Amino acid sequence: MERESSGIVSLMLNMCLWLALVPFFITQANSAQDKSVAREVLADNNPGFISIDCGSNIDYFDNDTGIWYQTDQEFVKTGTNHLVSSTVNLNYVYFARRLNTLRCFPEGERNCYKLEPKQGKNNRYLIRAFFSYGNYDGKNENPVFELHLGVNFWRKVNVSAYFTFDEVILTSSSDTIDVCLVKTGPTIPCISSLELRVLNSSSYQNQIMSVSDPQPLLLYQVRTDVGSPQLQSPDNVEFFRYKDDAYDRVWRFDSKYNENGWYDLYYNDVDIGTNNGAYKLPAQVLRSAARSWNVSYSLEFNYNDEFLDLDWPYQYYVCFHFAEMEQLPHGKKRIINITLNSKTSQPLVLEYLKPVTLEYVTQGDVRFTISATPQSDAPPILNAYEIYKVITQLDSPTQATDVGAIQDIKNAYQITRLNWQGDPCLPKQYAWEGLICSSDTNPRIISLNLSSSKLTGEINTSFSYLTELEFLNLSHNELEGPLPEFLAELPKLKVLTLTGNKLSGPIPKALKDKADKALQLSVADNLDLCMTGSCKKKNFVVPLIASLAALSVTLSISLGFWIFRRFKVVHSDTSSLKSKHRAFTYAEIVKITDNFKTTIGEGGFGKVHFGILQDHTNVAVKVLSPLSMQGYKEFRSEVQHLMTVHHRNLVSLIGYCDEGEIKALIYEYMANGNLQKHLSVENPDVLNWTERLDIAVDAAQGLDYLHNGCKQPLIHRDLKTSNILLDQNMHAKIADFGLCRAFGNDTDSHISTRPAGTLGYVDPQFQRIGNSNKKSDIYSFGIILLELVTGQKALARVHGKNIHILHWIVPIVERGDIQSIVDPRLQGEFKVSSAWKFVEIAMLCTSPTAAERPDMSKVLVELKECLYLEMTVEGISERARTVSGLTSPSVR
Repeated sequence: MERESSGIVSLMLNMCLWLALVPFFITQANSAQDKSVAREVLADNNPGFISIDCGSNIDYFDNDTGIWYQTDQEFVKTGTNHLVSSTVNLNYVYFARRLNTLRCFPEGERNCYKLEPKQGKNNRYLIRAFFSYGNYDGKNENPVFELHLGVNFWRKVNVSAYFTFDEVILTSSSDTIDVCLVKTGPTIPCISSLELRVLNSSSYQNQIMSVSDPQPLLLYQVRTDVGSPQLQSPDNVEFFRYKDDAYDRVWRFDSKYNENGWYDLYYNDVDIGTNNGAYKLPAQVLRSAARSWNVSYSLEFNYNDEFLDLDWPYQYYVCFHFAEMEQLPHGKKRIINITLNSKTSQPLVLEYLKPVTLEYVTQGDVRFTISATPQSDAPPILNAYEIYKVITQLDSPTQATDVGAIQDIKNAYQITRLNWQGDPCLPKQYAWEGLICSSDTNPRIISLNLSSSKLTGEINTSFSYLTELEFLNLSHNELEGPLPEFLAELPKLKVLTLTGNKLSGPIPKALKDKADKALQLSVADNLDLCMTGSCKKKNFVVPLIASLAALSVTLSISLGFWIFRRFKVVHSDTSSLKSKHRAFTYAEIVKITDNFKTTIGEGGFGKVHFGILQDHTNVAVKVLSPLSMQGYKEFRSEVQHLMTVHHRNLVSLIGYCDEGEIKALIYEYMANGNLQKHLSVENPDVLNWTERLDIAVDAAQGLDYLHNGCKQPLIHRDLKTSNILLDQNMHAKIADFGLCRAFGNDTDSHISTRPAGTLGYVDPQFQRIGNSNKKSDIYSFGIILLELVTGQKALARVHGKNIHILHWIVPIVERGDIQSIVDPRLQGEFKVSSAWKFVEIAMLCTSPTAAERPDMSKVLVELKECLYLEMTVEGISERARTVSGLTSPSVR
């Protein structure tokens, strides 16, 4: 009895202990989420910026530049942090804070930072790296090493002075950009700061910057702001950054120009407005200039060996920036010629307050002359210029699917091999340990040896993407679970070694068949693997009686795991997938998508591929990434809701795949993509007003069904134009139910500290207190209506700040100017009464007070009224009659 009482007491104490820890787990989870939200908000201050203070231990806001800087912990996994010596003074430099910390790489030949800009591939970026040494190690040995951009040499870095920096402009061919420091001698590579800025697609573009064959531009010594450095830089700082530079470029001042007869001009009081062209030059650069003494004199300069490597046959890319800040008398013009290396341009007429940039490509040294033409009424001027070296010798990186697969494998098994950084195959001398690659233009991984690499868990599906693999060695690890059938589908696999693991179950028939023909398969020393015949499950006897003390331990541990996992991913409940929808196998998914040939989208869950069913039906196949965490929750939610809701204005689920680690949804293919694409200014096919009304009514019908037509009301929580999809007939349907939530009645609400929705569309009330309900969807839908009527984005970048569409439109609505509201691309082809009613509905939906927003059923009725107002009796379409209620609806 005493022992039994003691066990009960022990049980109670353990349970109390774990219950006491519940607030701790909750606090930790919420804290992590709060930090994530904070990072998103701060990153939004500078969209297209990645700003890393290498070696720093804290994130911070830099008041001088207005930029938020991060530590480099998320971008690189190797190296050590240091501070420059206290005897070295770098505080005279404008950007000193980034120079006082540095990360150094004493181990490994190549260490890489991985940058993943949100804008992704096929965009133009400026990448800048700062380097300092500051005798941090007391050795007085200035570092000398190489800097690589992806698989290509960037330049040799020699930190002989207090600091140095390098910049490159490139069009990225992939979604990630590797910046690698390569040790080439006895000194240790170090870096102080790494920055990425997204550029306008029409800037720094010449024939050398074509999308089909992009060539990087290396800033060569100078980006020079000419004219009056004394006025701009009272402290005689040589390099400077302007807060109003949209691309955060570093500019250089140079007083040598006065020695060549250049006369400084500075127009401090001139208001240049926002007309600063594609290059978005800062106001300070435009206001300063140099000119010759009169029309008879030229501005001349020659960059010789002192500045440039005359290493033939290098090409140089030169930008000249001009801005006429002087208001010449009526009828007078400043007309100039630019001569670069003996080649003279056509005469350039400068207009008041209209910046002009001229681009040239030349070979050899850079000599330029800017002179006034005989017809000019004013001397020649120059505001700024930039010189870049064209990087022409480029290698192609490893094939993208192989890179993605091996990165997924690295992350899934947390492989920490020192040289597994950067491109896996190139440069060849730095290829990842255990890999052998083909020598193709785009290398492929043909051999992978991960023997004795401490791999645990099941064999990851990412191996299936290495379609050129001939040799795979996974022996002597801790791999467990079944032997996956997808290994048999690797078309070129010759040798598969799996000995010395903990694999179990039968060998798949397809793998056996392949082993009988062209595959050398080794599976010895897997005790639970069934080699031949049928496999019977082992029987385990579970004791029915256990001591109370043992039970208390079990309950305590179980409770602890429950609390911990409460804030982790909820694992798959395969029973929830059982429905009338067809179940597909992974092999069928591969066949449907033609081995995942065409990717049509990507999100937090993974990629979406185009597919064709056996009956020739086009489909979209959403495949859950094995590494997705948040995406898995969204995937589960989408499965549950798409199987229970059915409406012509909601994307339809056709089937699913639930095979081991493979989780996929197959849903109807929407041939015309999303609404966001159609509203983009880059889309040449402009939606007319009636089409926009039709789309609004379609989307409203889908949302009304979710709110008022379902047995249990649903709120979407992530309505935005990219989640409104259009089929081949331009019928709109709501998609992406990953954040959807169910509610018992109209008054229910959902409290969440986890971010839901997209900036620009999120209900302000939810942003403040985390309380979302139907009215949160109404707000988001109102923003979509505003985008439809204006053609503007929910958030637009103006003067370096994010401007919400409501801040722009409210003053225009108040002064009653409908022509300034409606998308100018419609060219006035709309009825004012219809447009005004549409705007009024949108403004009601976006009321800051949730209680003032109408129900979705009311919004739908009003939108149909808008469509009716737009129609005339003679010109009414059958589709418009249907949605406006003039005739009974036909079955689509």
